[in-house]
Amino acid sequence: MNKITKSHIVAYFIVGMGSIIMLAPFYFMFVFATHSNSDILSVPPPVWFGSEFINNVGILLDALPYFWHNIGLSFYVALMTTILNLFFCSLAGYAFAMFEFKGRNIMFVLIMGTMLLPPFLGMIPTALIMSQLEWMNQPRALYIPMACGAMGIFMMRQFIASAIPKELIEAARMDGCNEFAIYWRVVVPLITPAFGTLGLITFIGQWNNFMGPLVVMNDMKMFTVPLALRALQGTGQVPWGAICAGAAIAVVPLMILFVMTSRKLIDGLTAGAVKG
Repeated sequence: MNKITKSHIVAYFIVGMGSIIMLAPFYFMFVFATHSNSDILSVPPPVWFGSEFINNVGILLDALPYFWHNIGLSFYVALMTTILNLFFCSLAGYAFAMFEFKGRNIMFVLIMGTMLLPPFLGMIPTALIMSQLEWMNQPRALYIPMACGAMGIFMMRQFIASAIPKELIEAARMDGCNEFAIYWRVVVPLITPAFGTLGLITFIGQWNNFMGPLVVMNDMKMFTVPLALRALQGTGQVPWGAICAGAAIAVVPLMILFVMTSRKLIDGLTAGAVKG
């Protein structure tokens, strides 16, 4: 049994303090969701749960009559974005990892270079394109432009290159499999940890996406959750309790998703650390 030293105690203390700092905003979000505005704005603010959650939800639904539709739309957009990212990023990652073709390295560098561009640079072109396609206020205006990302391609390429031997791919080709069959029957079953990691990151990123809906959505019924909650701040006196209640409701699906995929997330982050 390992002896606990002073360095271990210091490390545990630092990790514990970091965890408290990171979890504090979530804790106070749930606490404030159960208090009235006057309680939230009091000094000092409440640090334990109250009894105003149902009232805050009522205020939320009065101000945002489409809130449950907004929740459903956010889930649909995040799910579609995740599915498309997993498919196209894994295809591209497989191609970059296992194929030799002219210009491969240059193409990969150019794709990685797009990660250096600030996201807001694409706001106006995206809005113009969506307007020309007549996709404004349509869910596809949110998930089609996000169907494949540079980070996902990089993650899949690195994972496939480190986890799948090229000899296995060559053996499948010798058995007569075409390239898509190799991808679907050989590669996909072996990269489920990477799928779990990329899927969780993509879903959370799209669920929390604020700038995308702000650019292409102008009908409150088609708002995603972040945009709908932001709209509450323009209704006179800001109902902080209702906003926290809505945020608490919106974060529950993410917590459930994280619990379901946490093992895959850890496997995906560590699988490529040591190449067998």
